[in-house]
Amino acid sequence: MAHKLAISKIEDVTHDVRQFTFEKPEGFEFTPGQAAEVGIDRDGWRDAGNPFTFTALPGWDELQFTIKIYPEHDGLTEQIGTLKVGDSFIVGEPWGTIEYKGKGTFIAGGAGVTPFIAILRDEFDAMPGLETIHVLSEEDKSGFEHGLVDKAMLERLVGNTAQHFYVCGPDPMIESVNDALKQLGADPHALVFEQ
Repeated sequence: MAHKLAISKIEDVTHDVRQFTFEKPEGFEFTPGQAAEVGIDRDGWRDAGNPFTFTALPGWDELQFTIKIYPEHDGLTEQIGTLKVGDSFIVGEPWGTIEYKGKGTFIAGGAGVTPFIAILRDEFDAMPGLETIHVLSEEDKSGFEHGLVDKAMLERLVGNTAQHFYVCGPDPMIESVNDALKQLGADPHALVFEQ
């Protein structure tokens, strides 16, 4: 069942990332890391069916999506970038296989970070000692890792493979990171990713 949800608040997170907040429908349930198929209440866009991950927590009275806007694309995210408070999203039922299974390493590529926002908000014991490493694949900039997240980088940065690994991003990245982690000895059942 799809829900028509009016935007109650829009916040700029960065120059091209916005946070959209809505009232949560009665009985709407999801777990941190889940997504929904989303359209917007405009002709031609109601059945767009792009997946977006909830960045709110299940116990909140509101729902939230954090979305990167691509104004140069002729697609849904370009349209979302023009929305204002009071406009509506069309949100389907929650789905997804990325859920928290215990402490571990989170590896995200681009917008793949969004499932982890709610997971880390929910699991407060994961926050103390949380270490963040930013990797730039194209730009070589001081203070950041540079290159692709490959076997050598994972071996150097992660070390211990006896843990859970949460991987989200473009499909080729997920496949190569999972393959590298398995080669380094990670348990395939400890790899949590969208299937």
